[in-house]
Amino acid sequence: MANTANFARIERLASVLAADGVDCFIAQHEISMGYLHGFHEHAGERFMALCIHSSGQVRMICPALSASQAARAGIQDVRPWKDGEDPLAIFEELADEWGLKSGIIAVDSDMPARMLLQMQSVLPAALFKSGETQLAQLMRVKGADEVDLLQQTGKIADDAFTAVFPQIKAGLTERQVAKLLNDAMSERGGEPVFCIVATGANSAEPHHLTDGTVLQEGDVLILDFGCSVGGYNSDITRTVSVGKASDKAKQVYDIVYRAHMAGRDAIRSGVTCGSIDAATRQVIVDEGFGQYFVHRTGHGLGMNVHEEPFIIGGSEVVVEPGNCFSIEPGIYLSGELGVRVENIVVSTADGHISMNAEPSPVLLETA
Repeated sequence: MANTANFARIERLASVLAADGVDCFIAQHEISMGYLHGFHEHAGERFMALCIHSSGQVRMICPALSASQAARAGIQDVRPWKDGEDPLAIFEELADEWGLKSGIIAVDSDMPARMLLQMQSVLPAALFKSGETQLAQLMRVKGADEVDLLQQTGKIADDAFTAVFPQIKAGLTERQVAKLLNDAMSERGGEPVFCIVATGANSAEPHHLTDGTVLQEGDVLILDFGCSVGGYNSDITRTVSVGKASDKAKQVYDIVYRAHMAGRDAIRSGVTCGSIDAATRQVIVDEGFGQYFVHRTGHGLGMNVHEEPFIIGGSEVVVEPGNCFSIEPGIYLSGELGVRVENIVVSTADGHISMNAEPSPVLLETA
């Protein structure tokens, strides 16, 4: 992202911090730092902290080996430390400068416990709390540049499925199909992030670990995969049949497809995430398969594969224009088969835009 976008995000976060009575936000995860200031670097075991005061001031404490990259990202006040030096002394100095010794400090929800405990040891009177709520307020509303990247990576996933589907046949293993999908995404400019291939009874495991299981004629096959472009992710699930599908598989697919579309039809600005989940789930419940829909309807997507908003039962979070999330109902019959249909959408004032081509209304069968 351009520096102007980063500065705007810093200003927005500072405003949120001030409104919430939080003195400082400390980002450590590469996605949080990348989103806020274009600095995408994994700290490993070393102490690294992008510190943002509620006034909008920014300080970076980082290993000396990362100092030039931090400066190149536009961070103007970089305070490096060399191996053998104590980074906590720099952190304590900054705490004195900003009056944080008894302050309220929000931190990355993914911050390692090791780093949090180190900071607590030098600021025992400060209140450390999760900053997930503050950062999520920014990240869940996507700008036009972010939507453009989501559309690009969504199209790569679509095109990968179109290219690989004709190659799927009995005798291949799950790992071989996963390689076909990953290679197809790479060839089209995407960086593969994840790929679940689950055939036969394995398709009843929503987060199956792809293995060497061989595809058999008549298997239901779930393909759940995604890649990244410019730091933004795709996430798509397509369910197909290896050869001729059984009547049971067709029936279950039809129910899940209709649930998917019901969830999509419920999306508009001002509704709650819980109401979208309810609209999706009701189709499956009405068909007598409610107990086999074992997960939420969807999750937010952006620089993280899973982020806010979460489309889950009972959620009172209100959908806003620019929210990006999945609609992915599923039915999982243990030991038999599973079906899931997933598209990523961006909400608008009166509906949504899909980041993916429309799923087939009927269960596709390989040749």
